[in-house]
Amino acid sequence: MTEPTVADTTAWWSTGVTRIAPGEISLRGYPVQELIGQVDFVSTIWLMVRGELPDPRQARLLETALVASVDHGPQAPSIASARMAITCGVGINSAMANGINTLGDVHGGAGQQCVALLTEMRATVARESREVDDVAAQAVADHRARRAFVPGFGHRFHPVDPRRDVILAHVERAVADGLIGGEYLVLGRALERQLAARAGRAVPMNIDGISAIVYAELGFEPELARGLFVLARSVGILAHAWEERNTGRRIKGPLPPPLLADYTGPTDRPLPGIGESP
Repeated sequence: MTEPTVADTTAWWSTGVTRIAPGEISLRGYPVQELIGQVDFVSTIWLMVRGELPDPRQARLLETALVASVDHGPQAPSIASARMAITCGVGINSAMANGINTLGDVHGGAGQQCVALLTEMRATVARESREVDDVAAQAVADHRARRAFVPGFGHRFHPVDPRRDVILAHVERAVADGLIGGEYLVLGRALERQLAARAGRAVPMNIDGISAIVYAELGFEPELARGLFVLARSVGILAHAWEERNTGRRIKGPLPPPLLADYTGPTDRPLPGIGESP
């Protein structure tokens, strides 16, 4: 077996994201000292994951989705788990990781799933030359047949998600200004109509749905949509963990004392063989 060369070794972790040398740091080709104080954080996120700086209007639109996603209160599993973890004596990084690691397909994954659904619908419309509402109706029917929720629509707590309309207004303005094409917005609106038709009541987009439209219109891949949501929710996780740390409370469980979880197992019973004659 040939021994690796120096070139083999340096190529092992090759990257197009960051160049590091003594006294030098460049992000995607921009010296960091030129970015500091000149480029905002949202634009820096875009630069790091997409490779180029965004149009300032693109950054502002992305920011609407990120700001809206930072928190949903201490009952959200990602927040609650971080708050419980911090009372166990772990560091802030561990508490944040604990919360972030709850962001899976069920809690935190709807945005990615909605971007994927909208992308698939757009491809179907183009490939089969079908009407948008027809494709939306089929998508709703397919989800209902699987007894699955259409990701990004309806909310178990809010009749209308308070974040929906304000972001929607930003998206519509961006379409009017020619910043984005609006195809995904049309698809999202069609899903709302078809869901309402089947349910007999409004089933509006929630934060995941309207954010998915933002991400899709700006050209982010579905999995990156989840990554961006995780970045945003990390802010809320940090704030809640830090607040909980400063209460001084120790080992905070899911129920306040002296409450205990209901027990649904067998009543107490003797261990077989105990008390029997030899």
